[in-house]
Amino acid sequence: AHNIETVERLQRRVRDHRAGYHQSLAVLEHAKAVAPHLLTKTSLMLGVGEHHEDVVATLEDLRKIDVDVVTFGQYLRPSRRHMPVKSFVTPEAFDEWQRVAE
Repeated sequence: AHNIETVERLQRRVRDHRAGYHQSLAVLEHAKAVAPHLLTKTSLMLGVGEHHEDVVATLEDLRKIDVDVVTFGQYLRPSRRHMPVKSFVTPEAFDEWQRVAE
């Protein structure tokens, strides 16, 4: 498991500058190449300012490298020092993302 965290467009705003979208894809791809019989898994936070097309593009990138499991979670601001929540994702929206991802 290695978490991609967010969509490509928001990587620099959401993640530590030492991590990156393509770096995460490479880690996941390498894990699958080294042990193709094992499941690869990643997680994506929602509610940080992503657009529908951003999430679709991320899912397509993950499918291209044969990631087996993608989980979605709601971003929650851990402290005032962290970025604010842009939106709260409804249970129906999570259901829709599951349908799209499958």
